[in-house]
Amino acid sequence: MFNLFTRQNLRGDVLGGITAAIVSLPLALTFGVASGLGPEAGLYGALLVGLFAAVFGGTPTLISEPTGPMTVLMTAVIASFIASDPENGAAMAFTVVMMAGVFQILFGALKLGKYITLMPYSVVSGFMSGIGCILIIMQLAPALGQASPSGGVIGTLTSLPDIISNISLAEFALFGATLALLFLTPNKITRIVPAQLIALVLITIASLYLIDGSDIRRIGEFSVGLPEIVVPTFTADQWQTMVLEASVLGMLGCIDSMLTSVIADNLTRTEHKSNKELMGQGVGNLMSGLFGGLPGAGATMGTVVNIQAGARTAWSGVTRVVVLGIAIFGAASLISVIPLALLAAIAVKVGVDILDWSFIKRAHRVSWQSTLIMYSVLTLTVLVDLMVAVGIGLFVANIIIIEKLSQTQSRQIKAISDMDDELPLAPAERELLNQGKGNILYFYLSGPMIFGVSKALSRERASIAAHKAVIIDLSDVSLIDDTISLSIENMIVEALESKKEVCVVYQSEANKNKLCTMSAGSLPEDMFVRSRQEALIRANEYLKTTEDETFSA
Repeated sequence: MFNLFTRQNLRGDVLGGITAAIVSLPLALTFGVASGLGPEAGLYGALLVGLFAAVFGGTPTLISEPTGPMTVLMTAVIASFIASDPENGAAMAFTVVMMAGVFQILFGALKLGKYITLMPYSVVSGFMSGIGCILIIMQLAPALGQASPSGGVIGTLTSLPDIISNISLAEFALFGATLALLFLTPNKITRIVPAQLIALVLITIASLYLIDGSDIRRIGEFSVGLPEIVVPTFTADQWQTMVLEASVLGMLGCIDSMLTSVIADNLTRTEHKSNKELMGQGVGNLMSGLFGGLPGAGATMGTVVNIQAGARTAWSGVTRVVVLGIAIFGAASLISVIPLALLAAIAVKVGVDILDWSFIKRAHRVSWQSTLIMYSVLTLTVLVDLMVAVGIGLFVANIIIIEKLSQTQSRQIKAISDMDDELPLAPAERELLNQGKGNILYFYLSGPMIFGVSKALSRERASIAAHKAVIIDLSDVSLIDDTISLSIENMIVEALESKKEVCVVYQSEANKNKLCTMSAGSLPEDMFVRSRQEALIRANEYLKTTEDETFSA
C-alpha cells in the first residue's frame, strides 16, 4: 500500500484533501439524516470509509464516502430490520454493512475486479437513474416540512396528498432557496467554494435570522465523540436476508467504486488496481459498520474536485479525513441548527446528478431494445427492488446480446461439398475438394462458437447423410464452448456410425482438448489433423478405396 504515498506532490494532495473535505461535510450530513440513522452515522461513514479505503485501496486519488446509491439501499435495509426487530434492527443493519465489506474483500481476493463493471450500459444506466429517482422521491416529505412516511417510495407516493395538505411554507421556501443556490451558483464561484457549502452556510443563517425558526425542523443536538463498537448481531430468522442484503450492498459498492476509479484514471492518465481497490473498500465498509457508520464507495464528486485541486496520491484521502474530523468535532454545535429542508435540497441535487441524462437525451437514437431495458430497470428499481431490477435487466440484455451474436456467428458456419469462393482454401486445396465430386462435405467454422449457434450447426448436420466423407474445419475457430463441443461430437458420432470418413482440422490445442475432454476419449485420435490439405487428401483416398471396393464387388 505504501507505494500509493509519495512526497513529490504533497502540496497538491493537501489542497485536494481540504477541498474534498469541504465537499464531503454537507453530503455526509445529508446522507446520515436521509438514512434515518442520524447525521453522526453519515459523518462516521465519511471518516472511516474514507480513511481505510485511502490507505488500503488501489486508486490513489479516489475519495470514498457515503454515496447516494449506497444510502438509498442502506435506508431500505435499515427500515426493513427495524420494522421486523425494533430492538436489534439498527445493530443488524450495521452488521449488514460489515458483511458487505467482507464480501468486497472476497471479491478483491478472488481477483474479480475486472469483471465487476462488465454489465450492459443500459442496465447500469437504468439502475443508477432509478436510484436517483428514489433519492428525489424520498426527499419530498422533508422538502415540504414533514417527516418521511414509512414504506419507502410507495409509502411516500401514497402519502403525498397528506404531505402537500400539511405543507410548511417556511421549510419549502428554504428548500427552494437551497435548490436555487445549488443549480444557479456560477461555475467560477463553485471552482473555489462548493455550492453545497455555500448553501449550508447561507441558508442556515437565513433560517436563524430571517425566518421565524420556531417551527423549522433542524438536525438537532447529536453526539459526536469517539464511536462505540457495534457488536455484530444475527437472528435465526433473518440471517439469510442479511447475507442477501450484504451481497447486494457490497456489489453496488464495488460497481460504484469501479466506475469512479475509471473516471479518476481518465483524469490522471493512470491505471488503478481494481482488486486492491475492492479490498480497500471492503476494509473501509467493515470498519464503518463496526463503529456505526454508513456504508460508502468511491464518490465521483469528491474524487473529481480532489484531482482538480492537484491531488495525485493517497495522502489526499488521509488529509481529507483529518480536515473533516477537525471540522466535525469542532463544529458539532453549529451543525445542530442546520434545517432538514436544506439537507433535503442537497439530496435532491445529488439525485438529479445521479440520473443518466446522457442516455435519457439520446434514448430516441439508440436501439429500442436498449431503451426498453433502461426504462424497465429504472421502473423496477423505483417501484419493486434493486436486485430484481438488475437481475431482470441483465437476463434480458444478455439474451438480446446472445441472439445478436448467434445471428452473426451462424453466418460463419458453412457446409459445402464443392468449390466455394467464400472458403479460405488454397488453390491446391480447392482442387482436392473438387476431386471429391460432391462426396466430401466440408464444414467450415470460424470465430468464437458459443451455444447460441448450436441450432444453426444442427441444421447443417442434415447434409451428412448424402456424403461419404466429412471434414470439420476448426482452423479459424477461436473458442468452443461446452454446448458447441457437444454438437460437434454428436455430428462426428453420427458420421462414424454411418461408416463415413471423418477428419477434424484444428490449430488450437485448447479446441482439440475441449472436444476430447467432453467426449471422454471416445473420439479417435487419428481423426485430428493439422492441415486442410491433409484432411482433403485422406478424404479422397477414402473415396477412392470405397470406389475400388464397390468396383471389385
